[in-house]
Amino acid sequence: MRRPFRAPPPSKDGPRTNLEIRVREIQLIDHEGSNHGVILTEDAMGIAMEAGLDLVEIQPNAQPPVCKIMDYGRHKYQSQKKAAEARKRQKTVEIKEIKMRPNIDTHDYEVKMRNMMRFFNDGDKVKVTLRFRGREMAHQDLGMKLLHKVRDETAEFTKVESTPRLEGRQMVMVLAPIK
Repeated sequence: MRRPFRAPPPSKDGPRTNLEIRVREIQLIDHEGSNHGVILTEDAMGIAMEAGLDLVEIQPNAQPPVCKIMDYGRHKYQSQKKAAEARKRQKTVEIKEIKMRPNIDTHDYEVKMRNMMRFFNDGDKVKVTLRFRGREMAHQDLGMKLLHKVRDETAEFTKVESTPRLEGRQMVMVLAPIK
């Protein structure tokens, strides 16, 4: 006869609470923060129920595990709120790309530089890509001069993260804003 398949119990995220704590003795800290020392788990559950709060395991790897009496629902809500606030304050740095050609006109160059400055002010990195077409590959020195000109004009508020290098038919340089 085959045994029926049993799925493993669902893994719960977060600390064990109340009846999920299955050790005999624990180190107890009550809701006011005072340490009661090592006591039986059943006694700790009685104290928690008397206070109308939960028994929460805060250090499961300690010998014996450390448990605290607290309002677990409120604790969980506060930690979620804190995590959301941290995510809101976090800024992701994007890499913006500016594409140029070796024989770029002065006005086009100025427009690209203005856009680059705007990206730096937003705190983003800029990847300057210089594309060579046809016979322009024979004049890579013009491309190098143009990238050095860009680097020199932005030198006071940027740092070169990746020096100009040739990748196939294009030359690439990455600039990052100085905080």
